[in-house]
Amino acid sequence: MNINDKIKHVAIIMDGNGRWAQNRCRPRVWGHIRGSSIVSDIVEEADDLGLHALTLYAFSTENWSRPLGEVTTLFNLLKKFLLKERRKILKNRVRFKVIGDVSNLPLPTRELINKLEKETKDFKGLKLSFAFGYGGRNEMINAVNKWAQSNPERPFSEEDMEANLYQPDLGDVDLLIRTGGDQRISNFLLWQMAYAELFFTPTKWPDFTREEFRGIIYQVSGRERRFGTIGATESLDESCLLARKNLEELNQIYR
Repeated sequence: MNINDKIKHVAIIMDGNGRWAQNRCRPRVWGHIRGSSIVSDIVEEADDLGLHALTLYAFSTENWSRPLGEVTTLFNLLKKFLLKERRKILKNRVRFKVIGDVSNLPLPTRELINKLEKETKDFKGLKLSFAFGYGGRNEMINAVNKWAQSNPERPFSEEDMEANLYQPDLGDVDLLIRTGGDQRISNFLLWQMAYAELFFTPTKWPDFTREEFRGIIYQVSGRERRFGTIGATESLDESCLLARKNLEELNQIYR
């Protein structure tokens, strides 16, 4: 099945790891360890479904407030993922990227990230992004500051914002999935999710499966997406084009 005509970019908040472990009378880190084993299956399924991009929320700027042992476990799990999945990522021509502030990660992990990003930067397959040390507000502030340094006198536009985000070529998010039962977006890809479809599942991340992921994609791809119009519209760009056309006609009428 190739559904990339409707769902191109999926973002997932991988939530519920700690509660999954606590429900089994285990420490929270056990849930993160179990949850990390799910990532590979979901990445493979996203590739099989023909998605353009998959962005996974692994660690937010707010997660620094968690217990130190849990934070270091997440660090170690990222490093293990990079070592374990590197060969598969290269084989499947997946473009890998980490977005966010990784300056506080251990140097060996940062080196693994940089190496894999460089090796895969020209690949044309699934665009796999890990949001680590990431905050949506920080991304937008960073984009504005980056632009302002080179354009001190020109008005700032939506196009300027999009061009200065961490990964401009990914485009808007079509679907956000959050596991674990909570129903909020938690400072994740705030600009990119302006017209995203939202799907909240009670399934905690360690129990999330390829089958449930595929089922959500099928279900959401059947939704009518209007982007502010009164009928089905292919994209936000198409809606904006129609809006500009209507405005031009109105200006002609009321001049």
